[in-house]
This record gives sequence, C-alpha cells and structure tokens, in this order.
Amino acid sequence: MADQTTEFMQSLASAVDLALNGNAKEKQLGFVILVMPFNAKEGERTNYVSNASRPDILAALKEVVARFEGQAQVSGRA
Repeated sequence: MADQTTEFMQSLASAVDLALNGNAKEKQLGFVILVMPFNAKEGERTNYVSNASRPDILAALKEVVARFEGQAQVSGRA
C-alpha cells in the first residue's frame, strides 16, 4: 500500500477514535476500517486500521460475517 494511503488511514483512524472515544484513557468503542482496491490486481490486498487489538478485530469480523451470511441478500448501498 502506498505511503500516502497508509498516512491517510492512520489520520482517519485518529479522527474516528477521537470522535468515538474523546480523550478518555479507557476507550468505550472500538472500530476497524477496511480499505480494499476495486478491481484488485494480483498481489493487492485489503488493509485495515483500528483502535482495537487484533484478536478483538477478528472476533468482531467473525460476528459480522456470521450476521451477513444469515441474512437474505440485500442490494443497494448503506
């Protein structure tokens, strides 16, 4: 991933964390932001930035996947 994208993602994560948790020493809300290329070429991959630990992110992603797989296919955008 380009250095410019990495810096942007880190800045975005800082802003999201501040918006969700303020300056609290003990965070109440975690998040993960996934960034993936459309029409990916071989070798390109999804990257992420988060304020949570890797095991917490994995648990959250598994929960979301299970929820998505249990729902009927929905079209449109959020």
